[in-house]
Amino acid sequence: MPSYKLTYFPVKALAEPIRFLFSYGGVEFEDVRFDREDWPTKIKPTTPFGQVPMLEVDGKKINQSTAISRYLAKQFKLTGKDDWQDLEIDATVDTIHDLRAKIAAHFYETNAEVKAAKLEVAKEVVPYILERLDAQVKKNGGYFVGGALTWADLTFVALLDYLNGMMKSNIIEKYDNLTALQDKVLNLPNIKKWVEKRPKSDF
Repeated sequence: MPSYKLTYFPVKALAEPIRFLFSYGGVEFEDVRFDREDWPTKIKPTTPFGQVPMLEVDGKKINQSTAISRYLAKQFKLTGKDDWQDLEIDATVDTIHDLRAKIAAHFYETNAEVKAAKLEVAKEVVPYILERLDAQVKKNGGYFVGGALTWADLTFVALLDYLNGMMKSNIIEKYDNLTALQDKVLNLPNIKKWVEKRPKSDF
């Protein structure tokens, strides 16, 4: 069994889908959460592209959270049944990250005027995407793809605290299928265990 070390800021955010995958797979990993002030001089220079999350697999370092998640999904049998389903999963995950990017654009903006404009964009785009994701789950028997649990489902639910934190609301409140999916994922025994023991953070 390889040794795994995951390095990230002291929050859920982009590392949480990876943590969900390890937890689902029942695989131990070192969960390194560094202080923000250590980022520029201590941590950043040790990363391949100046980015985290960074995963070390037996000491080999790799970045890019979606690529890491896809790799772990293969290890833990959370991919599609064929290439087409894998494509559907990839497209769904990319759509979820589009949603995140639209929300993050307003959240991290420091110019008040620009921030307000970006929030208006987010308020329009978020329901548009969520409506379609909700319909997708309904059509696929309660999951995003193929009527079965895949890493797309774990990714979405793992990122929800982050998305909700940035929008200061429960963004899926009006979407029954997405809410049911969240309940299903959070009640998976290994995920439940992880959520109960993980360090507390706003998002």
